[in-house]
Amino acid sequence: MIKLSVNVNKIATLRNSRGGNVPNVLQVALDCEKFGADGITVHPRPDERHIKYSDVYVLKSNITTEFNIEGNPEGKFVDLIEKIKPNQVTLVPDAPDAITSNAGWDCIEHQNHLSDLVSHFKELGVRVSIFVGTDIANIEAAAKTNTDRIELYTEPYAAMYKNNPQDAVKDFVRAAEVAQKCGLKVNAGHDLSLENLKYFAKHIPTLSEVSIGHALIADALYLGLEKTITEYKKCLTL
Repeated sequence: MIKLSVNVNKIATLRNSRGGNVPNVLQVALDCEKFGADGITVHPRPDERHIKYSDVYVLKSNITTEFNIEGNPEGKFVDLIEKIKPNQVTLVPDAPDAITSNAGWDCIEHQNHLSDLVSHFKELGVRVSIFVGTDIANIEAAAKTNTDRIELYTEPYAAMYKNNPQDAVKDFVRAAEVAQKCGLKVNAGHDLSLENLKYFAKHIPTLSEVSIGHALIADALYLGLEKTITEYKKCLTL
């Protein structure tokens, strides 16, 4: 069964637009769990423009499913992982001013740095995933860091899906095959949606987990949160 981790960043963005605590990030996360989500994902950024560091502590103390924290592993973020010790940390090379993540790591250029981070986080008992594209040499380099998993950056798939699903998914199929041969488990995320998720999951049977936020929260505006999570879970049932 492929796990669904719900990214609640967008809930925090809406809350922060008015101040106060409406909508309540913790309550939404708990509801996601109640409705069938297998995990909760957050991606705190240095400016705390959506998820705040204080949110992360509150979530850690209350959620009962897997907790995945994404982010650029610098300074404050590393300190946070050391204190929280989530089930999984996903290392993402986004710039501080990035609107959203838009590229994976160059694991060849940054192999020593990533290896040190992986070693450090695994010593804390935290599973590590590295955010990458589909380049085969880069995935092989990621494996050399001793990471547990990679997370495939799926925006290119989503962008191509409507016009040519077969072409859209083929590089990801090959990337997942190489990752498996290297001993890595495979996660995926970015622009996956009710429209394209089932096709992606069907063609990558080794997929362990998807992390979905923007599309899922947008769908919940129309379908309601419970039905939306049910529909996403159906897409992952092969």
